[in-house]
Amino acid sequence: MKVPKKLNAVRRKFMHSITKNIGKSSSSTVHAQNTTIKRILISRPNHRLGNLLLLTPIVQEVTNSFPNARIDLFVKGGISPTVFKNYGNVDQIIQLPKKPFKNLFKYIGGWFTLRWKKYDLVINSTNGSSSGKLSTKLANAKYKFYSEWDEELHLKHPDYEHSAKNVIYNLRKFLTQLGFEENTSKIPYLNIKLDQDEIEDGKKKLFQIFNNNNKTICLFTNATGDKCYSENWWGSFYDHLQSEFPDYNFVELLPVENISKLNFKIPTFYSTDIREMGGFIANTCIFIAADNGVMHLASASGTPTLGLFSVTNENMYKPYNDKSFSVNTNQLNKNEISDLIKKALQ
Repeated sequence: MKVPKKLNAVRRKFMHSITKNIGKSSSSTVHAQNTTIKRILISRPNHRLGNLLLLTPIVQEVTNSFPNARIDLFVKGGISPTVFKNYGNVDQIIQLPKKPFKNLFKYIGGWFTLRWKKYDLVINSTNGSSSGKLSTKLANAKYKFYSEWDEELHLKHPDYEHSAKNVIYNLRKFLTQLGFEENTSKIPYLNIKLDQDEIEDGKKKLFQIFNNNNKTICLFTNATGDKCYSENWWGSFYDHLQSEFPDYNFVELLPVENISKLNFKIPTFYSTDIREMGGFIANTCIFIAADNGVMHLASASGTPTLGLFSVTNENMYKPYNDKSFSVNTNQLNKNEISDLIKKALQ
């Protein structure tokens, strides 16, 4: 395991060094008339669930802007077909292997695919991604959009810093340079596009746990690294929530590792199917979790989601839909957080 990690660190450093100057001026000098966009590639070579869910708003944006266009995705890992299952405009999903050094030929073949197909527009969905910039550079496309940081847009839009939103603001500006009318509509939410059967199945599973019609608060107590809160923190927080919301059911959604920071003291739900998880979450009244991919899954399922932040940038990664919000637990106490939850449940 040590060798691949070292190689991966070298790969990242190398990728950054060769891509740091890519795309510096390509999006500011493009002007075109009567532009037709029918084939689009969106690049996000990352395998993490949260990052792929954060891709759903730009896919919706492109679909809304070009409803007759076909969209290919350049991603990593194997879960993208599940995430984008109900996205009718998504055509081919080019999937780089999650572990490049164990699947080197497949990894190289994925990059060569970018040259074999011809696109009208290629979009790098994340300005800080070296692989995203390189894939945009290599793609066979008429127009290439690198999504560079735009300080003017940053000053104009308070939410520009958000990882899922700044690419959309950037793309809208880019498209006006191509001669398209400016789009001022609301930024799309994260959306995994659950179908009715998935939602109904989640409803049945929730009823099997509680066998009542009370509203349910769903907790997810796991996260990676410093983002993960301790057992003591979660135990104290849950006791406080129980006293503040005595008429609600409480359920803990378990991570793939099947562990609990609450030591399994409340009813639990376990699944490794992200769409099954989404259907279950969609039937709860609020989902509470630290910053992680499942937090974004809850937001993408349409449920009000509270993101707990202590070390990562909430302006970049906070959940968002009609009633989702985030808190910095270094700044707010449990009473203040429960007051915000009450407002979200109104």
